[in-house]
Amino acid sequence: MFTGVPDSLLKNFCACVEDASAQGQHVIAANEGNAVAIALGHHLATGKRALVYMQNSGLGNSVNPLTSLAHAQVYRVPMLLVVGWRGEPGVPDEPQHVMQGRVTPSQLELLEIPHWILEADSDIDAVLDQAFSALDASNAPVALLVRKDAFADYRSSRKPDRKAHLGREQALRQLLALAGDALVVSTTGKTSREVFELRVEAGTAQRDFLTVGGMGHTSSIALGVALGNPERQVVCLDGDGSALMHLGAMAIIGDLKPGNLLHVLLNNAAHESVGGQPTVAGGMDFRAISLACGYAAYERAGDEAGIEAAWQRLASAPGPALLEIDISVGSRADLGRPTSSPEENKLAFMRFAR
Repeated sequence: MFTGVPDSLLKNFCACVEDASAQGQHVIAANEGNAVAIALGHHLATGKRALVYMQNSGLGNSVNPLTSLAHAQVYRVPMLLVVGWRGEPGVPDEPQHVMQGRVTPSQLELLEIPHWILEADSDIDAVLDQAFSALDASNAPVALLVRKDAFADYRSSRKPDRKAHLGREQALRQLLALAGDALVVSTTGKTSREVFELRVEAGTAQRDFLTVGGMGHTSSIALGVALGNPERQVVCLDGDGSALMHLGAMAIIGDLKPGNLLHVLLNNAAHESVGGQPTVAGGMDFRAISLACGYAAYERAGDEAGIEAAWQRLASAPGPALLEIDISVGSRADLGRPTSSPEENKLAFMRFAR
């Protein structure tokens, strides 16, 4: 059993697992804590060990089940963690990974999880012999900490079954124009990178909050902004992978009913920023979910005319509202990254909000 949340550093490994696994042997989880719990359940049912993969930032989501369930002093559940080491000291990376990369080895030690570093020239047989010997001895989680470029290139033979034709950047360009002076909070990954470049393209000063880390928390950040500044419209630009990671946030939004919040869900049914692995969002009824959570309105669009019409209908309705936009997988090969620091971005947003 393989389960986890895709990561760009592990994308070749994830693609190979996807191709090689039979039905039910590979589960892309909503978040890393879910993956640990799935591995635990697999062990309960079969007595076998599962592999759980994640980016090192995902250790935060998995701390609770790793310590309060799988640990040797609790249920003692064996599993092999494969952790992508983003932000490794001395290896250039994005700012959101620097702190996590620096503390990852000590974090594993603090969690009492034995670990071995895996890199391109590792003696893989020797590393696995040591890891599985420790796994046999402890009957509790052990980890492989994977350095950048440890795995060879691999392209999955499975293609996404996506009928949408609207590109995300095309949709974002229209949404930013429609948003006007609204406060915009955009999700992690390529969405925030495209928002930043679209503002540069338009000659507009940076004013949006770009959630460069903390995947899954974008809608909660937008909720906090909406409650703190009820006189301004707040537009949350979310992705399907992000929304799925902490779907319970929608229930809190629906219960609090901030009338000034428009939740835009850009749905390409893929974890595009980390390799394009599929999510389950392509088959979900977000209309039913949002309305059941207490959202006041829902619209769906798949082209520019549809976005315009849906926006106008929602503009005259009380919030919170969900606007789901079907988009295709793909982005520009030359897509850049924000040139401002996270703190500069935060301060620019706060000035605009006030």
